[in-house]
This record gives sequence, structure tokens and C-alpha cells, in this order.
Amino acid sequence: MGERETAAAPEQAPGQAPGRTSEQVSEPELGLRERKKRETRRRISDIATGLFMMRGFDNVTVADVARNADVSVNTVFNYFKTKEDLFFDRQDEITEQAARALRDRRPGESVVAVFRREFLTGLDHRSYQTAFHEGSEIWAKTVQDSPALTARAREIGLQAQAGVAALLAEETGADPDDITPRITAAMLFSAQWELIDDIQRRKLAGQSLEEMRDTVYANARRVFDLLEKGLGDYAARPADSGPESGPESGSARK
Repeated sequence: MGERETAAAPEQAPGQAPGRTSEQVSEPELGLRERKKRETRRRISDIATGLFMMRGFDNVTVADVARNADVSVNTVFNYFKTKEDLFFDRQDEITEQAARALRDRRPGESVVAVFRREFLTGLDHRSYQTAFHEGSEIWAKTVQDSPALTARAREIGLQAQAGVAALLAEETGADPDDITPRITAAMLFSAQWELIDDIQRRKLAGQSLEEMRDTVYANARRVFDLLEKGLGDYAARPADSGPESGPESGSARK
């Protein structure tokens, strides 16, 4: 989580918008003024993202973005509170997505099951939320190369995690001192982040989506199996491998 689907390549011109899916185009009927505001916001963000991915986040100023978008710096800040918001322009959607999926889960569907379903569906659709799409390595490198973006990505993830924890506490009627909802949310998000990080590492190493596909799906199923069944005896130390084992151990040792 934490990235936006984009077909932007390093050589993309600053004025060109990164690719967007049809789901991003379809919007409810809006008034002309609101529609123009959304179009302006999206155009500024698209141009900013293109610049960041070409030059690096820390090498682009808000003034650079404003100049390429043909707006004033004040206009940019009217739409985005911080420079990081220009890059993570869909952070509200990201922080709300998991909680929304949880609220809308099917009757009898557990929290682990809905996270599994959402992640595997994301892989099927090559969604930006999973990093399993073309261009995710460019996004990942842009974030990794900037301490500010790395910190913001973590902040967005923790906000999403806190939202799920709060919803779980509400649904289960957990006492404020009960850490179960927080631990559950932490385990789910930690597992998901590791899956996404693994995909990004593979992409950065040069693997294609088809080359990594079987491993990515197998890893996801394995991770959610562990969460659903509990770690149990995973990584239990064999009985004969401890420091007390061997001919010199136990009662045989003087």
C-alpha cells in the first residue's frame, strides 16, 4: 500500500500524466466548478509525479511543479498541504480502503479472509496497492531514495492500520485495554507490507511480472494461511537440536 498505479516511465515528459485506470475516470455527477477543481488537482499531481520519478523527489521543488503545471506556487498549496502530498495524492483512499473492505465483508467472512481476498484480487487485477504492476519498481525506487517519502509512506500505512484496529475494536466490543484488535491489525498489515516489499524487491532486481507470478501468489497464500491458522508450531526447535541434546546432555552429563 502506499503507491499509485502509474504507467509513467523515467523518460516521460513532465507535462504528461501518468496512466490512470478507468475506475479513476468514472466519477459521480459533479457541478462544473467542482469538476474543474478536481481536474486541476489531478493535473498538478500527475505533473508532479512525472517530475519526481524522472529527477528524484528531493531534486524537484514545488516551484518546479508549479512552473510545469502553469500555475502559481500558492495554487499548488491550495490543493496540497505539503510536497509529500503531491506524491501520495491518494493517501485518503489508501487509509480508508482496508477499513471499507472490512466493513463490507461477506457474512461469515473473517478479517483474515477479507484481507486474503482483497490482496489476491489485487494481484489478479495487477493493482497499484499490491505493487504487482508494470512500473512499480520506479515508484519503489523514488520512495526509497527519499527519506521524506519513506517516512510519509510509513505514516500512511500506520494510519490505515489504526483505522482497521479501531473498527475491529468497535465490532467486537473490545475493552479499551484489550490489545487484541491492535495486534490483529498489526499482524495483518505487517504481513501485507512484507508481501508488497518482496514484489518491489523482485521488480527492482529485474524480474518480470510473469517470472515472479507463481512465487508471488504462493507467498501470499502461505502468509495468509499462517495468519488464518495461527503460527502454532511454526519454527519450533526440533527436540534433538537444543543445547541439552546429545550424548553429553541430560542425566548422562556429569
